[in-house]
Amino acid sequence: MLPFLFLPTIATVIGSVSAIPISNQQPLGDRLWRSNGDINNVDSPVGSSSPRGLTGRFLHITDLHPDTHYKTGKSVDEDDACHWGKGPAGYFGSQGGGCDSPFTLIDETFHWIEKNLKDQIDFVIWTGDSARHDNDERIPRTEEEVSTLNEIIAGKFIDTFKKGSAQTLSIPIVPTLGNNDIMPHNIFKEGPNRWTKKFVDLWEKFIPEIQRHTFVEGGWFTSEVIPNKLAVISLNTMYFFDSNSAVDGCSSKSEPGFEHMEWLRVQLQLLRSRKMKAILIGHVPPARSGSKRSWDETCWQKYTLWVHRYRDIIVGTAYGHMNIDHFMLQDSDEVDILDAKERPVFSIVPGDTTGEISAQSRASYLASLREDWSKMPTPPRGMLDAMHELFDDDLTELDEDTGYEASISKKKKRKFLEKIGGPWAERYSVSLVSPSLVPDYFPTLRVVEYNISGLADATTWAESLDQDAAIGSPSPETNKDDASIEKKKKKKKHKKKRPHFKVPEPPSSTAPPGPAYSNQPLTWLSYTQYFANLTKINEHMTKRKKPAGSSANLTNIEVNKAYETDGGHGAFAFEVEYDTSNDEIYKMKDLTVRSFFKLATRIAKDSSDKSFFPADNTNVDDQLGNETDTVDNVDYDDDLEPQTKKKKLRNKVWRTFFERAFVGLLDSDDLDDISE
Repeated sequence: MLPFLFLPTIATVIGSVSAIPISNQQPLGDRLWRSNGDINNVDSPVGSSSPRGLTGRFLHITDLHPDTHYKTGKSVDEDDACHWGKGPAGYFGSQGGGCDSPFTLIDETFHWIEKNLKDQIDFVIWTGDSARHDNDERIPRTEEEVSTLNEIIAGKFIDTFKKGSAQTLSIPIVPTLGNNDIMPHNIFKEGPNRWTKKFVDLWEKFIPEIQRHTFVEGGWFTSEVIPNKLAVISLNTMYFFDSNSAVDGCSSKSEPGFEHMEWLRVQLQLLRSRKMKAILIGHVPPARSGSKRSWDETCWQKYTLWVHRYRDIIVGTAYGHMNIDHFMLQDSDEVDILDAKERPVFSIVPGDTTGEISAQSRASYLASLREDWSKMPTPPRGMLDAMHELFDDDLTELDEDTGYEASISKKKKRKFLEKIGGPWAERYSVSLVSPSLVPDYFPTLRVVEYNISGLADATTWAESLDQDAAIGSPSPETNKDDASIEKKKKKKKHKKKRPHFKVPEPPSSTAPPGPAYSNQPLTWLSYTQYFANLTKINEHMTKRKKPAGSSANLTNIEVNKAYETDGGHGAFAFEVEYDTSNDEIYKMKDLTVRSFFKLATRIAKDSSDKSFFPADNTNVDDQLGNETDTVDNVDYDDDLEPQTKKKKLRNKVWRTFFERAFVGLLDSDDLDDISE
């Protein structure tokens, strides 16, 4: 039994950090302006009032996989890869066909970004895989090709976001290495190596000068996207990736994964000392559900400990690689750093040879996530969504006569909150995984909106006169010295079994919750998921210039000529798939951890569990009396709907999550087939 929960929203200012919700933030494109209802903040400055001010949005793009060998009208079979034979390969890509991206898709994507997003975002995170898969034995990849494709994509970003005719960027672009950006794919040796030396030049415009040495050493770096306020830390997840046979986890000091974690700890500690915040990005996400995983267990253990200890610093984390739209929760209660046992190997890409991932294997993975979420702490029966008001100010409110559900004992409420890490659910952290541009399903882009309250006067990246004023990161050698000093200390004390590395300090006991937990400046508020419906676009492109009176589709040559004539701009566009700020299914107030905890419990809810519902089956509002906050209150019955065929209740939140994972490409029958 996993009833639907919404954790408390604390509106008061705690400590020195403002928890005031965003107000007067400008919408993106045609989105309606929205307010989080803070009547005390109506006069706060508009974030985009200055032409060069912050907009409160950033773009996440991942897994482009450009393919110069792609040909329209070729076979989408695995062995043909849209290179050979005859088949339905579309002009802008083959949705669901397992082929990589034609450059028509790449070009039109950047054209659309330049036209619709360029002046609407503050920075870009680009989470890897900008070369084609090695999935055609007749055209094997070469190092030169992999480098050239990455150079081309880097050039696309520069051309799109350059200032006028100059090669200077108008906003920061923060890339990270993918498992297909190297050769052989997945295999990344300890740095410095030929790939770190190659990419430090390919990404010259993206890596701060002071970080170049650090990048050559290990393929990781930090970029201050809002100087002195917010840094994006680009992780090299190749050293954590369980499929990288060149390395062995994060436990041994001789391994680059160990060094990487030490470096990350130092960066987060420096940011804490500077009162800055951080976003972590990487290619391969820390997937771990049941016996399934994508990272080495020792790396997952350290990472989960790190993000928990630095929860006052980390705003959010974002990844790619898996090509499906979803999120995952890291549970700090599962950290056992002294006894990180090996778990059964699970490759997110079965066999990990072609880059193909079956919908069935992805469905199995999503089901395992749901199963894990069903085991999370369960709130007392009757502790309903609207009860967040009970905790608005302080947990001491539990001792007062609130009039809410007398059957729920104060002790049970308090015990539940203790289990999840308090009213902010600080036991957990969240990793967001964006679907890909490569059309495994439909091509996608994601725009994240974040809180810029109080940041109207912040210096933007473009305004920063000295780009070398980025974080003065200690070199890897400094980190090693730090670790060796720690080792010497441990040698003097053998009474207890202790970690052989420096364990990060937790936030101060008086520190307010971080921006990942409480809505405050830099908190992620929502994201808009865009997709390009290639089914419609390719059909339109093929038929748009048919000869008068002809019923035949255009030939490939004619389509090419039509595209070259007007760029195909009239045919190609991204559209909104869903927007979490106004989505009627997810009903997320913001992107804080407790919002995702709430969503996870709703996804995991068993539709056959009648104990979820109030005993008398009355409306939630009726139970609570004169409740007026209808935005946050949820009719629990709405989460479940009857299935037409089987005539039984189905969890429509899970169904929507499942459907969106595949970017809406699969129809109802296909979803039923792979979910069984």
